[in-house]
Amino acid sequence: MSLTEEKPAKVKATPMRHRVRGNVVLILCVMYAISYIDRTNISTALPSIKASLSLTDTQLGIVVAAFSIPYALLQVVGGNIGERFGARKALFVIALLWGVATLATGLSIGFWSLFAARILLGLTEAAAFPTATSAMTRWVPADRNGFVQGVVHSASRLGNAAAPLIVAALIVWAGWRESFLILGVVSIIWGIIWVLYFRNRPDEHKKVTQVELAEMPDRPKDAVRPPVPWKRLIPTILPVAFVDFGYGWTLWVFLTWLPSFLGDSYGLQLTTFAAFTSLVLLGGVVGDTAGGMISDAFFRRTRDMRTARRNTLMIGLIGSGVCLVPVFLFHSLPVAIVSLTLSFFFLELCNATLWAIPMDAAPEWAGTASGMMNTGFGIAGIFSPIVFGALVDATGWQWPFVASIVLLGVAAVVAWRMNPQRITSTDGLAAAPRLS
Repeated sequence: MSLTEEKPAKVKATPMRHRVRGNVVLILCVMYAISYIDRTNISTALPSIKASLSLTDTQLGIVVAAFSIPYALLQVVGGNIGERFGARKALFVIALLWGVATLATGLSIGFWSLFAARILLGLTEAAAFPTATSAMTRWVPADRNGFVQGVVHSASRLGNAAAPLIVAALIVWAGWRESFLILGVVSIIWGIIWVLYFRNRPDEHKKVTQVELAEMPDRPKDAVRPPVPWKRLIPTILPVAFVDFGYGWTLWVFLTWLPSFLGDSYGLQLTTFAAFTSLVLLGGVVGDTAGGMISDAFFRRTRDMRTARRNTLMIGLIGSGVCLVPVFLFHSLPVAIVSLTLSFFFLELCNATLWAIPMDAAPEWAGTASGMMNTGFGIAGIFSPIVFGALVDATGWQWPFVASIVLLGVAAVVAWRMNPQRITSTDGLAAAPRLS
């Protein structure tokens, strides 16, 4: 059965307020914010780390990319483990380990120790978002897939936006090492809160009412899922993963190099480029929530899930690429800030939509499917910082931005042509997606 053949969602969205699921999503929002602070705090600290450890821009690009090596390779495994052991235990252990990785970053003494700390962070965070998606699939009604993915990813972008200000303040107050030590402790505290509150199934939570359970008739009720239908899942999610690669390439440009770009191109000091970086990244906070809401609204209007997700992706990818053009055509700080903010807003329209597709297509295997999809983002994270850093060293800032625009255009072409199919354990004859 294809996604386009499903019954339309109700015009009135299922409520989230005054429900336990609303609290679950709120706690996950905090996790998404912390996880992105812990993976992007190094960007603001790069100038301080570069001076302290005597590293080149190419070495710094490798250090940043180190996070994405295990992150990309273990997405599917991480999502699968989260489904096997349940989101409650899995996210608790994940939060503890990435807290340790953040502490280790602050204790680094050179290139290789810094590289190892980033590898550990990527290893621990690889299962985080797929496992969280699996948790949301069991707690959130299907007509809210886009919305909740938009909300949690808005929280991650809020973490992005806050990270430069938080890290810069901590560096000024105590030093770059201490900033990582403090943030590592925060991650561990979140893990403790999660394991105390969350339950793998809504009916296991003592505060969930029968009314709330009745609002989720289409959600998997058991934490144990059938064997993964790899032959159907891979061709369904592979095109989505490619689009996620194009999206992820440009996202990593923003998350990794934006502070350095503003500092190098316009001669800004730490606190100044940190403030402008936060301003630009705030565009993503709005974009994530807007993307989820727009995508769900398209679905309620068109009654066609493929059209709803595809249209949102097209607006986001094309809009982001167009808004990047003035950045390298005009050497003007106001033009750069406005263009980058708009570009990041459009880019983040795609994020919730990409994460909603695995929930739409494979609700019983949402963790594995979203891990497969997010492998594209992880692979982009390996190559984007390294290639971008090398291009900056070789040519300056213009050509790296041109490469991002080209990749966004290619991703838009694939997004227009992809057609993911609904897969369930009772519908073994679901067709694979067509790209032609």
